[in-house]
This record gives sequence, structure tokens and C-alpha cells, in this order.
Amino acid sequence: MPRRVAIIATGQTKHAARRLDVNIAELITEAVTRALQDADLTMRDIDAVLLGNMEPFEGFLFPELWAVEGWGGYMKPSVKFNTGGTVGTTTAIAAYYYVASGIYDTVMAIGFQKQSEGHTQTAITTVGDPIWERSVMAGAIGNFAVMATTYMHESGVTEEQAAKVAVKARRNACLNEYAHLQMPDITVEDVLKSEMLAYPVKRLDMCPQSDGAVAVIFAEESKAQRLAPRPAWIKAVATAHEQQYMGDSPKRLAEMRSLIAASRRAYQAAGITNPRRELDVAEIYEVASFAELAMYENLGFCERGEGGKLIDAGVTELTGELPVNPSGGVLSTNPIGATALIRVAEAALQIMGKAGRRQVEGARTALATGYGGNAWTDILILSREKP
Repeated sequence: MPRRVAIIATGQTKHAARRLDVNIAELITEAVTRALQDADLTMRDIDAVLLGNMEPFEGFLFPELWAVEGWGGYMKPSVKFNTGGTVGTTTAIAAYYYVASGIYDTVMAIGFQKQSEGHTQTAITTVGDPIWERSVMAGAIGNFAVMATTYMHESGVTEEQAAKVAVKARRNACLNEYAHLQMPDITVEDVLKSEMLAYPVKRLDMCPQSDGAVAVIFAEESKAQRLAPRPAWIKAVATAHEQQYMGDSPKRLAEMRSLIAASRRAYQAAGITNPRRELDVAEIYEVASFAELAMYENLGFCERGEGGKLIDAGVTELTGELPVNPSGGVLSTNPIGATALIRVAEAALQIMGKAGRRQVEGARTALATGYGGNAWTDILILSREKP
């Protein structure tokens, strides 16, 4: 039987478009130091370190090797992960398995990115197949614009409903001292009037590019109970991957098949039959406002085509029935190598009661997701109760 595993501590940097005050090693050190302080540990107490990073985005390879002193890696077993948008949740799930298997008792997962030093769009474009895809690759913005257009046609969701998601995210971010985009006075009209990037996606419908890092410490049961007053127990994890050419994508682009498959698997493992009622909070990987609406449907929060109704009814607001991204989400903070791990850290903070002004009262079960391209999904379900 796998061992019980819990998150016992987290640490984040202040995320910004450009962290010119620190280099990569110093950026990572901020998050690692805060996580160790949160658990009252030192690097001597950490058995292994796992790192997540989209290495082309800094403009050079293997940035983690240059930054070893920043993440305390000297003489520590370590593994590097790079799985696109899911890299943070992939790193978290790997940390869970290393501890659950008994290989290590205490593992630190780190995600980091300093996008201001590279060229993200170039890196995304060159991911495509050089013969069939690269010449027409439009990067994240173009891909989500195609998804949004077909989604609007299929479901009747409107630009105004998507704008409400963007407003929710940036206002929630004002309660998060680490968030990049904090816009307390943003309105739906502001979003609708912002610069058109690729119809119907406007500048304020999209996530930013951020510099930042996050560290999360995982521990086996006895250590978790000793080191954390209220551990965030890992109740279920799931991964689904559907590798494909973009041209082979399903006709219904808003039907994210890997997200559907992974969430169903995680819900079954956690004994969840009605996620809207049984989850207390969700931190999901929404890089665009339209994507969040579609993800409501794919995650089973509502029926197909009703994502817009959910935001209209205020269900996913911080004070709603199922708050989604009280941290401000990806729409407010996006250091890609860290982004999905931030979702896990924020879900853990909710369970541990450490989320401060963005705390969802009484949160006992939380969902965190990572989503890469149109093909890869990771899901983690965290709980105040042991699995």
C-alpha cells in the first residue's frame, strides 16, 4: 500500500513581469527559504529536490544547473521536469509518488521561471512539428482564440461572460500579496475595450508573462503530523495525456478530453460524485478567460454549455458556492515553470487555513489542475482529512 502523503509547507516569491532585482538562483532562494521557514526546517531535513522549469523560456538550457546553490541542491538527489503548462503539477505529482513509494520521506518540489530573460513566444512556436505545424503556429494566444471562437459558437457563451472571469481573477489577486496583476478597479467594460489580440481574445482576457518561483514540501504521514498543525493531505492524483497534431484536435476544441479523463479518474479515487457540491475550492490552470468557462464544464462543475451561466450566477466568486482561483489564478500570475505548482500551493494554503485574505472559510477539500497545450492534464485533490 502507498504511504499517506501531505503538503506541510509552501513558499512563493513576489511575482512580476520583470524581477530585475534578482538572478535566477536568488529568485529560487526566496521561495525555498520561505517554504523552509514555514515548516521550521533546513535543507538538511530535505531528502530530495524536484525542479520544474520550461528551460527554453530563459533563453538558455539547464538553468537549474547554474542555480544549484539557489535551490540547495548540493549533494541532494534531484530530478528536473519539463512538461509544458503542466510542469508544476507534474513536479508535484512526482514528489507525491517519491514519498508515497517510500523512496524518500521529505521532498521539496520547486517551480521557477524568469521569462523576462528569454523569448517565450519563440519557444512555444518551435514546439510544433517542423514540417506540418510550425509555419502556422500562432502560439498560446492564437490557439486559445480558435478554442474561444468555436466555444462561443457551440455554447452561446459571450464575450461579456468571459470578461467577468477576467474581472474576478484580477480582483481576487488584490487579496494575494504574491500575485502579479492586481487590478482592484477593473470592470467588464475595461476587458471588452482592451486591445484585441486574436478575436475574440483581448489583452485582458489573457494571462501575463511573469518571473517567479514557488516551493512546496511533501512529507510522509508521521513527519507531516509532527511538522504541520494542519497538513494538506493528498487524496488523489491523476494524469491524462492525449498527444496529437493540432490539426487532429477534436472538432469541439472546448471539449478538453484529457481534462475530462483526468478529473473523472481523480474524482473516482477521492470518492467524489458531485464536484460542485463536494469541492470547497478549486485552483485551475486557466490561461485565458474563455478557457476557465470551458473548464467549468470539463471538470463537471456544470453541464455542457453552461459555463457562462455559472459565472453569471456568481457560483465561482470568492464568496460563491464553489470559489475558483481565489488566488487570482493564471490570469493574474504566470511564471510558467511555477504556474501549475502555484495552483497546488494555493490549494494547500486553503486546506491549511493559511490563505490570509483570500481564505475560503471552512475549506476542507480542494482541487488543483495543470493544463498543457491541448493535450496534457494533471489533477490533484487535497483534503483536511487523511485519505
